[in-house]
Amino acid sequence: MPETYGYIKAVREKVGHMPLILNCAAGILLNDKREVLLNHRTDNGTWSLPGGYMEYGETYAQTLVCEYKEDSGLDVAIVRQLHCFDQGETVYPNGDVCQTIAMLYEVKQVGGSFAEADPNETTEMKYWPLDALPPLLNQQNADMVAYAAKHC
Repeated sequence: MPETYGYIKAVREKVGHMPLILNCAAGILLNDKREVLLNHRTDNGTWSLPGGYMEYGETYAQTLVCEYKEDSGLDVAIVRQLHCFDQGETVYPNGDVCQTIAMLYEVKQVGGSFAEADPNETTEMKYWPLDALPPLLNQQNADMVAYAAKHC
């Protein structure tokens, strides 16, 4: 995981690569063509929904707004909470493993620009057709996009 995660970094220093259960939030932003916005990740070269891990003391909603901005450069407002996904495992290139409990939200853009995305997190932002997705981070991301395709 990137070195910028304060809480997770501190936990990892204590437990090493031991599998962890982590909470995260992700957002679905669809354009007028019903294409989903994804970020191309710097850590493993896959695509994922913008979002990220919860820091100690944050709510899912706070995590979403902060992490969405970091990944995409966009300021978003939550339209509605969609679903909780608790069967996701991610293995990172450095050997870290985690089961993620992800809260999925529908969001709308209220400001910002892709140029403001953190280059340590994201190499590119792109809208993708729901039926022609690139390689995603994990099955959980695929499940979240599929859920949104039916409910947004």
